[in-house]
Amino acid sequence: MQVIFIGPPGSGKGTQAKRLASTLGIPHISTGDILREAVADRTELGRKAAPIMKEGKLVPDDLMVGIIRDRLAKADARKGFILDGFPRTLVQAEKLDNLVGGGNGSRNLRVLQLLVPDDVIVKRIALRRSCPECGAIYHLETAPPANDLVCDRCGAEVVARPDDTEQAVRKRLESFHRQTLPVATFYKTKSILREVDGVGPVDEVFERIERSLQ
Repeated sequence: MQVIFIGPPGSGKGTQAKRLASTLGIPHISTGDILREAVADRTELGRKAAPIMKEGKLVPDDLMVGIIRDRLAKADARKGFILDGFPRTLVQAEKLDNLVGGGNGSRNLRVLQLLVPDDVIVKRIALRRSCPECGAIYHLETAPPANDLVCDRCGAEVVARPDDTEQAVRKRLESFHRQTLPVATFYKTKSILREVDGVGPVDEVFERIERSLQ
């Protein structure tokens, strides 16, 4: 199965994508995780992406397509994958068609759009924390670490991301609505888009996702 999650930052698509990948036994491919790792490691990609991400803008299509092309070429993605954070633009969606199916790739995809209001997103992200060492994500209200601000996985201190300020979040939401919503329209015309209410407890949202894939 090949599944794409579409949703604004803070919609919970990363959490749900990881859970679905575990359930289906296929890789969860998060462009956000790949980019943050590249920035931390100061790779060539990371140096190019860092100033763009700091301003809350989307990374250019050519960089993102290259990342996904290399990742989908790995053996573990041959039986399926969960894409989280890609495609974000119409150009990326069209290029993904060529990557996975010679221009007809959308026929093999299932696209899930998580619907969450902007005000809910801003509140969620204000309480979000992440581990700089292993990448684990927490929410101080709904999914806090067991021991205060210490990561359950590796014991490092969890922190707010530098790009999780309200100003940066508002910019990311603006970019999402301008550039990513046309992607939803693109897949809707192919009759492979399913809209899922992303508000509510994690388990309830996951149940909605499972029903939408049946």
